[in-house]
Amino acid sequence: MVDGSGAKAGGFVLGRKTYEIFAAFRPNVGDDDPVATKLNHLPKYVASTTLASADWNHTTILGGDVVESVAKLKAEDENELQIHGSGRLAQTLMRHDLIDVYELLVFPVVLGEGKRLFETGIDRSMRLANSSTTDPGVAVLTYEPAGELAFGSVDDPPKP
Repeated sequence: MVDGSGAKAGGFVLGRKTYEIFAAFRPNVGDDDPVATKLNHLPKYVASTTLASADWNHTTILGGDVVESVAKLKAEDENELQIHGSGRLAQTLMRHDLIDVYELLVFPVVLGEGKRLFETGIDRSMRLANSSTTDPGVAVLTYEPAGELAFGSVDDPPKP
């Protein structure tokens, strides 16, 4: 689950709140917007126990056990499933090792508060797979799970 632009996406897994925000805006955006195009034309799977219906095309509501549903989707489909937003859903999937790649966009803004992406009790080692920056200074960091929890130091030599 990677690539903030959605270019590699084969489908999207979204929490209810993120789905509702996207569904209110993205269907009305033309096909000249690559993110909206992907969201409008690819499958969307919404993790929700309260959403009764989903009118946005290609949307399936994943009621019940979201962990089981996402594990089944991953096993059945070779396409990349992406999560955009949906912090609580991402935390649930992290706890069950259902995220293969983390792409984090770090914006050069300090707000002082906000929601945590990595909640207490989710301890994982990750390996930096790629990094880049955009012209406005957004750091795009791609991490992959790296097995058992390991500790290092800022003094450790860089890995090739």
